[in-house]
Amino acid sequence: MSSPPDDNADDKADDKADDKAVPTGPESKAAPPARAAPPSRRKLWIFRRSRIGQYVALIVVVAGLLYGVNRARTFYDEVMSYPDRPGAGSAATIAFDVPRGASFPQVLDLLIEHEVIPKDEAIYFKVFVLQEGAARKTTAGPHEFRGDMTPKEILVELQRKQKAVETSITIPEGFNILDVATRLEEKGVGDYESNLAAMRDPELLEELGIEGESVEGYLFPDTYKLRRGAPVEDAIKRMVKRHHHVYRDLRRRHRDAAASLEKSLGWGDREIVTLASIVEKETGAKHERPRIAGVFLNRMRFKSFSPKLLQTDPTIIYGCTGAVHKSKACEKFEGRIRRIHLNDKDNPYSTYAHEGLPPGPIANPGKAALEAVLAPEKTRFLYFVSKNDGTHVFSKSVKEHEKWVDVYQR
Repeated sequence: MSSPPDDNADDKADDKADDKAVPTGPESKAAPPARAAPPSRRKLWIFRRSRIGQYVALIVVVAGLLYGVNRARTFYDEVMSYPDRPGAGSAATIAFDVPRGASFPQVLDLLIEHEVIPKDEAIYFKVFVLQEGAARKTTAGPHEFRGDMTPKEILVELQRKQKAVETSITIPEGFNILDVATRLEEKGVGDYESNLAAMRDPELLEELGIEGESVEGYLFPDTYKLRRGAPVEDAIKRMVKRHHHVYRDLRRRHRDAAASLEKSLGWGDREIVTLASIVEKETGAKHERPRIAGVFLNRMRFKSFSPKLLQTDPTIIYGCTGAVHKSKACEKFEGRIRRIHLNDKDNPYSTYAHEGLPPGPIANPGKAALEAVLAPEKTRFLYFVSKNDGTHVFSKSVKEHEKWVDVYQR
């Protein structure tokens, strides 16, 4: 026969369970936290809808990188094989000149223009030349190419040393800038107008340290070897350099005379060159130059001679031909000096209308004329007149001078 349930026994069991669940006392320990349930694993091939755009962008970037790498590799292969690849043009000769001072881009344009290199291969040729370090090694002058040449062959031709084609140019004593400009053109250096413009170029004058409106007086008469097609500025600089070399030597040898001119007349180098140019135009007889220079210096120094008029025809002619600015009377000049030219005060080069020296040289004097001014013949002559044979007769007075004028001119 079973016993009835004991309510107290149930309570005791509950108490034991409680005692196990919640320990008490100083020796009790905290129960460990309950573990979270592991997350459910998502299969890799199943994309979340929110990340589809990111995957697409990633695919595009990767594809772009692969394409770029492929293109770069293709370009590299093309560049490396390009130098030895023959051109697609014909074997006919293609000739043209590379201008002096042309940059590599200009040379490349010429090659494309003359169909030596196709336009779509210009970048390859540029890379090839830059890789060779030859962009500045092209030579000016005539070159011959073919449309079937390899880039290597084209570059070799571009760097081929040119045979210098020189021409000998003689500038006679007494030539003015108009004459020199013409002579240079005749010898294949520039053309008349550009030559004259260069001789009057303010920037070039400043570079050369020349006062005035042109290089007149400083283009030393001599024979020069010049390259055909060379810039006219090169020729001008060489002539001016030669003048300075000769003049400095003369001034050293006649330093006392130069100091005397500075003290008595206030003259410097430019005034000496100006008078030398007048002496050069007045006579072609070398032995007469010191005497003629002495006449002009006497007119400037002698107190009894007044007004201080040099009265020399070549200065009037230069004012009507070689000067940049010309008077109204000079506009009517036809090669012969008339009364309107003698009295023309608007012509600063007229030594009949203005005392002293003209504004600057009227020609390019040689060594003998320059030295004549620094070492003039000491006389009392104040006048001279042409004997129509290249020489002159000299006089000390107006009366004597008029007598010789009657004999040789009237």
